[in-house]
Amino acid sequence: MYKYEKKLNYPINIKSKDLRMAKALNTQFGGSNSELAAALRYFTQKFNMPDEKGKALLNDIACEELGHVEMIATMFRQLTKGATIEELKEAGLDGFYADHGKGLYPTDAEGVPFNVMYFASTGDVLADISEDMAAEQKARAVYENLIDLATTEDVIGPLLFLRQREIVHFTRFKELFDHYQKLLKDN
Repeated sequence: MYKYEKKLNYPINIKSKDLRMAKALNTQFGGSNSELAAALRYFTQKFNMPDEKGKALLNDIACEELGHVEMIATMFRQLTKGATIEELKEAGLDGFYADHGKGLYPTDAEGVPFNVMYFASTGDVLADISEDMAAEQKARAVYENLIDLATTEDVIGPLLFLRQREIVHFTRFKELFDHYQKLLKDN
């Protein structure tokens, strides 16, 4: 069912460290509107879809979101590469370092750990897809905020790519919502 290709969805080659950007970016690794939350939300919800069309779409997007988790993790590592303890402290990452060293850990930008309460699976197809559309819009907004904070093209490029994927996912979920709304109305 799954096939892992050993390449990122978009090339990432960040040339200089930026610890403040890494701290902000970590919100898309483990925050409430993160790629991790999206991947788990869609993977969980797919089992309640009434047909293969919905199951396939949610599974496909869940898998793509895991690829986005990998991109965010790669960006975080490249932005923090070679950071000293003093630089980590200066960027407000001393608490993160105390708990996780220079490893990755899913938190938001303020260090709040990932929580499964960030997503829902209601069992109601239209409610779940509505949440999925909202999640994509919130993630798009977060990416726009991160783009505003970014200072180099090697960070902005991947963020623009990820922002665009949020728009595509929203569109696909809207199509699925309309499909199920009509299907349920006709039955």
